[in-house]
Formats: sequence, structure tokens, C-alpha cells
Amino acid sequence: MQNLQDILYPLLAAVAAYLVGSLSFAVIVSRMMGLSDPRSYGSGNPGATNVLRSGNKKAAILTLLFDALKGYVPVLLVTLFGERLGLFEGSTALVGLAAFLGHLWPVFFKFEGGKGVATAAGVLLALNPLLGAATLLTWLIVAYFTRYSSLAALVAAVFAPFYQMLIWDGGPVALCSGVMGLLLIWRHSANIKKLLNGTEGRIGQKTQAQTAAPAAGTSKKHPHGQGYAAHGHSHQHSKQKGK
Repeated sequence: MQNLQDILYPLLAAVAAYLVGSLSFAVIVSRMMGLSDPRSYGSGNPGATNVLRSGNKKAAILTLLFDALKGYVPVLLVTLFGERLGLFEGSTALVGLAAFLGHLWPVFFKFEGGKGVATAAGVLLALNPLLGAATLLTWLIVAYFTRYSSLAALVAAVFAPFYQMLIWDGGPVALCSGVMGLLLIWRHSANIKKLLNGTEGRIGQKTQAQTAAPAAGTSKKHPHGQGYAAHGHSHQHSKQKGK
């Protein structure tokens, strides 16, 4: 019976964490605020950085916060209450990884998820607050100087497992951060190509479709206005000529 519980409880906790991770807050927040689906513009990634390209900072901040919380809360709950069920460090790391996988492949959104940067940060902060803080600081420094969210995420993903192994120890946390790091790099493969080609979008940069929209709207009115003015000018000129 005890052996069954040792398998069942970690499995149930991981499934619950995966379901929480499957809540795509980029899509949910955008719908609630009447914005376009983030999968339909920019990079097509349902994440905070792409939501920011809509020009709505509030929606981007909410997406970032909730995506981080869905990685943080499941791990925190297992850390606080899991010991009585026999859930220790290995189970906690498994729960964190499950929440991260839920974001990447959300069951509620046809398994079309984001790249997992915010959720991974939430998981690391819950597993090891100092590790999470060091990883976030790495992201902030790279993002501040380069304005590339993807490059910052790649650097942070590489450094996180090394921070854990060099400063603390190996074990489940290092394994979890390593697997998340590899998946983050894989999910950013298209961004890596854009970075090498110099075509990667920067933080806060609006999409071409959005920046072109006002001009397109103006151009529709402008030719009409120009035509009216030209017609008026032509009419005035013909009257003068008639005189």
C-alpha cells in the first residue's frame, strides 16, 4: 500500500500541476481585455513579450504575473504540504517540470503553448528562491542591454542549471532546471535564427501589422481627401479659366 502511495501521490500532484500550467494566460487575459489572440500576430507566441507587442502594457504585465504564478504556486504547495504525503524534493521538482510542460503543451488550448520563460522562472523561484533570483537577474541584465527577450531567455536558461550545481548542489532541482533549459532553447530555435539574421523583434516593439494599421487607415481617408481637394482645385481652376 505504501509503495502505491509513493507512486500515486507524486503522479497526481504532477497531473494537477500540468493542468494548472495548461492555463494559457496570454490568451485568457487578451480575451478578457478584448484584445486580439496573441497567437495571431507578432511571433505568434502566447506569452507576455508577444502580448506587449499589442501595445497594452497592462495585459502584458498580467500575463507575465499569472504565467509565473502557475509555475510558482504548485511547487510552493507541494513544498509546504507535500511532506505529510511523502512528497519530497524529487516530487517537488517533478511538479515544477509538469507545470512548465503544461505551459508548453496546454491541454486546454490544443497543445499550442508558449515558450515557458515566465513559468520556468516561477518554478525556479519556488524550488530555490536564490536560484530563481539569480536567473531572473541574468535575464534582466541581458534584456536591459540588448532589448532582446529571446536572447535573455536563452542566456538565463543556460546559466540556471550551472548556478544550481556550482553554488548549491545537483540532484532533482538541477535536473529540473536543466531539462527546462534544454526545452527553452529548443522552443527558441526560430528566435535563434532571427537573432543570427538580425531580424528578431526587440522588447516593446510593435508588430508590422499594428504599426501599419494607422497608416493604412490614414491612406484610405487621405486619397479621398486628396481627390476631393484635387477636384476642388480643378473646379476652381476651370472657373478661373472660364473667366
